[in-house]
Amino acid sequence: MAAGIDALWPGRPHPRGANWDGMGVNFALFSENAERVELCLFDRSGRHELQRVALREQTDQVWHGYLPQVRPGQLYGWRVHGPYRPRDGHRFNPHKLLLDPYARCITGAMRWHDALFGYRIGHADEDLSFDRRDSAPYMPRCKVVETAFSWGDDKRPMVPWHETVIYEAHVRGLTRMHPGVPPELRGTYAGLACAPVIEHLKRLGVTTVELMPVHSFVDDRHLVESGRRNYWGYNSIGFFAPDARYSASGKIAEFKSMVRTLHAAGLEVVLDVVYNHTAEGSELGPTLGFRGIDNAAYYRLEPGQSRYYQDFTGCGNTLNMQHPRVLQLLMDSLRYWVTEMHVDGFRFDLASALARELHAVDRLSAFFDVLRQDPVLSQVKLIAEPWDLGAGGYQVGNFPVGWTEWNDKYRDTIRSYWKGEGGLIGEFAQRFTGSSDLYNRSSRRPYASINFVAAHDGFTLADLVSYDHKHNEANGEHNRDGHDHNLSWNCGVEGPTSDPDVLALRAQQQRNFIATLLLSQGVPMLLAGDEMGRSQVGNNNAYCQDTPASWVDWDLDGPRLALLGFTRRLMALRAHHPVFRRRDFFQGRPLYGSSVRDIVWLQPDGSEMTAQAWGHGHARALAVFLSGDGLGDVDAQARPLRDDSFLLLFNAHSEAVSFTLPAGLVAEPGELLVDTRHAQTPAGVPIEPLVPYQLPGRALALFRFARSPTERP
Repeated sequence: MAAGIDALWPGRPHPRGANWDGMGVNFALFSENAERVELCLFDRSGRHELQRVALREQTDQVWHGYLPQVRPGQLYGWRVHGPYRPRDGHRFNPHKLLLDPYARCITGAMRWHDALFGYRIGHADEDLSFDRRDSAPYMPRCKVVETAFSWGDDKRPMVPWHETVIYEAHVRGLTRMHPGVPPELRGTYAGLACAPVIEHLKRLGVTTVELMPVHSFVDDRHLVESGRRNYWGYNSIGFFAPDARYSASGKIAEFKSMVRTLHAAGLEVVLDVVYNHTAEGSELGPTLGFRGIDNAAYYRLEPGQSRYYQDFTGCGNTLNMQHPRVLQLLMDSLRYWVTEMHVDGFRFDLASALARELHAVDRLSAFFDVLRQDPVLSQVKLIAEPWDLGAGGYQVGNFPVGWTEWNDKYRDTIRSYWKGEGGLIGEFAQRFTGSSDLYNRSSRRPYASINFVAAHDGFTLADLVSYDHKHNEANGEHNRDGHDHNLSWNCGVEGPTSDPDVLALRAQQQRNFIATLLLSQGVPMLLAGDEMGRSQVGNNNAYCQDTPASWVDWDLDGPRLALLGFTRRLMALRAHHPVFRRRDFFQGRPLYGSSVRDIVWLQPDGSEMTAQAWGHGHARALAVFLSGDGLGDVDAQARPLRDDSFLLLFNAHSEAVSFTLPAGLVAEPGELLVDTRHAQTPAGVPIEPLVPYQLPGRALALFRFARSPTERP
């Protein structure tokens, strides 16, 4: 039974939200400009509002109260009174039930209705169109939760950055069609933790699973009314609550169990988080939480025109990280996911928006300062999507020490090179060796670069080699959505084909991309399903496609099985050889007394690259020698760390190119490990100094020069 008004105790202003202490629940809500705050308690079904409790205590702009009779499972929401003056930035409306920004659980689906809006839709003057309809029948409910969980001996894997391999996945999409996952668990946190899924990840060789947004989010109205949904989830409304749609049990413990199970397998869990905006959208959006609690505090408003929002995100609003309570909300959320949910790090969507002080992105912003000094958050993985949609928002290479970044320069360069564009070999070399031009100047390491060829936003790897143009008609936006600058090549036929030559070339191009990605310096990120040739049928913006087009297809034919085997071999090769995952940038000079430089770039004829050669606009072929003597690191006994040496040949020409290994670089012939003409490389193929090696068009070859057993430490 819900507590009566007479049972209300003063409570405390901290922690925020609804917190069960074993005897009752403390409720606390920040609102700087509110005049009255009411806590709404609902029955177990959520359909009936039992009573409203006006919080009488306010400390430092936090309204609070304690109800000793309330228990976990109690459903609740907020109603906040104050001025409704949009031109002044205030949008209070007590007729709208509001979600708690600190809710640990949000239950029930939102049903779109005009009553969700604080104003009368279609009214000529928003300031005079105050809407008095109750939104509660259409809103989800917050739930008081019991946070206790038996973590046992759970430990974070703490994978070093230079050994990290990221797998970007969608909770639902990864498991929705997996035959080894019980049907009732497919598409859920529990399904992701099933043994067949974990076995696939382990055999593949990834170390870190980066989950697309799991914070509670909203399906956009126009999508729902057209029979679609916001599949990707970049529309957050609850920064503490795992989205209930991915839960088979409806319990928060299911997410924790998933993390514990992945940790036990040695796999890290990183969350893609969206703190730059909320699902309430522009000034024409609904009132679901933040807007009705304190619009002027939570959102960045246009100076002198407070009716409107500053929009650096393309989603209608931008959270106001200049306000200390909003910054605190973000920090409290991050700490909650680390300390209570045991996640291993975060990828920040449109991270530049979080670092804007007035208008510009500030590398010394409060957001960066607070994160860097935090004893908890400074120790987890921090990944930036280093741009937003505002002026000056593109900040690749400019994030502070301690951050890694999605490197879209890597993506675009590698795509363009293997597409066959000329004049790129210098840029290609920079990206392949860790983008020192972006990261070395700020004393960062190669692993500051998160390298990727495909991600959730854009073509899958299979579509990258199968389509010249996007095909987003299924999104219902007349193919106007999504990027037009895809840097893709269909290998001669647009879309599906039975032409064996085209199919063979597409398979070879996929191997080129995977080999380049996994042999580059930096942290490779693989999009879930790319290792098995997953296609979205040419859709490069499948954000609203909760369909088989977005789900990973586990029914593999011969070519897709071959691609999976190839990817596993390249993953294992990277894991076994530290020369492909250096902790420092190449120096181009001998190290530790070796007579061989750590890296040597070669022209196909065996001569070293010159300034003139780097600038050749027609050049599409080059070679690089990576010395195992030049790692610039030491082992556990403080001895110089050494590895085998490797030679890579790259040919993005359409025609074959003859490569010659110069004399004096190595003493013995090299062994062919990878030739992207084949999913399984033929054994026993050598390369010798001064003996030409013919590499066909659009191919990559990798040779190993093994150290003798006596040379190995």
